[in-house]
Parts: sequence; structure tokens; C-alpha cells
Amino acid sequence: MTEERHDYFPTVEVRKAIHRTMVKIRRFEERAVELFMAQELPGFLHSYLGQEAVAAGACACLREDDYITSTHRGHGHIIAKGLRLDRMMAELFAKTTGYCKGKGGSMHITDFSQGVLGANGIVAAGVPIATGAALSAQMRKSGQVVVCFFGDGASNQGAFYEAANLGAVWSLPVIYVCENNLYAVSTHQSHHQKVKDISTRAVAFGFPGISVDGNDPIAVYQAVAAAVHRARQGEGPTLVECKTYRWLGHYVGDPASYRPPEEVAEWKARDPVPRYERYLEEQGVMSAVEMVSVHEQVKEELDAAVEFARHSPSPQPEDALQDVEP
Repeated sequence: MTEERHDYFPTVEVRKAIHRTMVKIRRFEERAVELFMAQELPGFLHSYLGQEAVAAGACACLREDDYITSTHRGHGHIIAKGLRLDRMMAELFAKTTGYCKGKGGSMHITDFSQGVLGANGIVAAGVPIATGAALSAQMRKSGQVVVCFFGDGASNQGAFYEAANLGAVWSLPVIYVCENNLYAVSTHQSHHQKVKDISTRAVAFGFPGISVDGNDPIAVYQAVAAAVHRARQGEGPTLVECKTYRWLGHYVGDPASYRPPEEVAEWKARDPVPRYERYLEEQGVMSAVEMVSVHEQVKEELDAAVEFARHSPSPQPEDALQDVEP
């Protein structure tokens, strides 16, 4: 765990809030996988298990009116931005009480009122959206910033290069957060990139790039907080690469035979949740009893969310014609 530093180091309350967020993401994802395997959820599910520290650490740096763009593996980002578990679960169940009235599902949860500009099933599609939102914030002089989440595979897409270049040229208030979980679907990073650190690609745009331990929420927080400060000062984008690992395959049900078992075991041994909890206890930030209480509270909230979703109404055929342009 990152040693305490005074530059952009989170307060005690922020460190506690990060813990609660990580527990929420972990328990939500575990329950979602369980429900999907029980055939209660339609569509596909891309689990965020193992990457909790990235979303929790990054979003803890943001104001309520700041924006994020997400990915097909986006539940963690959305929970970290403060969206409700019951309405998120209802969206996974394809119910009318979900954030998109059951029309978006797991990969397309959106709530503009909370600064969530959409999870996205298209690789790298969130990068130009985030850059456009940052241009809007700059033109309105709102002081808002945008955090754009994307994966290692997305960093190869032309959309990333075009949007990041505009972000640099116009000094836009956007932070490009690459969650490098080592695999683009089933292809290891070493097979689709010659660079070891994706952050080095920032050199081509002329803005800072930094690589951090994506399983350490304090390291993520410090890097993103510095980037947020820079963006609010009008100094332009930063590329923050968070090195992490997804525990499951590309989607729930993917046997992931392309990954060596010892690699999976090594990364699971670096589980960000108990690792962070050990740190909090060692630093005297939270006691074991307090942390157990957080887990119990989150379980109660999640149980209620599942029941809310199960008992919510399903869309009717005529609902397909609602919320669309004529």
C-alpha cells in the first residue's frame, strides 16, 4: 500500500468512503454473477471483480457535478460515482425502475443527472464522449472535469488517439484513466502492444502520463487527484494507467482458458479489498469491527436492491416507442 504523503493524500473520511465504495462494488458484482448464473439476468455480464480499487480511488476525487464515461465493464465506475444499487440492479433485471427503464442493461447504464454519461459496449467509444464533455465544461467555464475509463485494448483504437490529441490541443479538463487488466478480451497486452507502460503513450500528445498500482486505491486516488487539480487549473489532460486484473473471463461464463492458472492465483493473492482493509487497520483508520459493520450494511442494502428489482414491473411492448425521437 502506498505510504502516506501530504500531496493529494486522502483524508481519513475519504479513506473510509473509499473502503465502503470498494465493498459495495465487490458485493454488487458477486451478487450479479450469482444472479446471472441462476439465469435471473438477461443479456451479457462483464464482471468488475478484482478492479474495485480503480473506480473507488478515482471517483473519490470528483465533485458531484463532475462527469465520467464508462465501459462494458462499468458497474464499478457507476457505483463509485454514487448511483443507487436498487436502480442499478433493476436495470440488470431489465425492469422499468432501472436507470434506463430496462432498455440499457448491464452495458449501458446512464444517469446524466449524476454525471454518468454512459457505460458503452463499443471499445473506446467513451473517449471522444468524455473529450466532448470536457470541451463543454471548458466553454461553459463550469470548473467541471471528466474522468474517462477505458481498457488496455481501447488504447489501441483510433478514437482514443484522435480524442486525446484534441484534448491536448485544446487543454481540456479530462483525465484519461486506462484500466490495464492485461487482457483485451482474450489477448494479453504483450501480444497487442510493444510498450510495457501504456502511460508512455501520453508523450505523443504532450501531456503527463503516469502508471500506478491499480490494486492500491490510495495510489489511484493520489494520481487522479493530481490530474483533477491540473485539469481544473486549465492545464489540460493527464493519462493515468492503473495496472490491475479482472478475476473472471471477459464475460461471465467465459472459461478464460487463455490465462495461466498461476497468473490468476497470483493476482487473486493481491486482492485489493482485504489488502486495503489491512492497511486501514494498521493505520488506525478503521477497526475490524467497523469494517465488519460496513460489510453488513452493504449486504442489507444489496438484499433490498435485489428484492426491489425482482418485484419491479417489466416493460410493456408499447414502452419500446417511449423515450425515442420520432
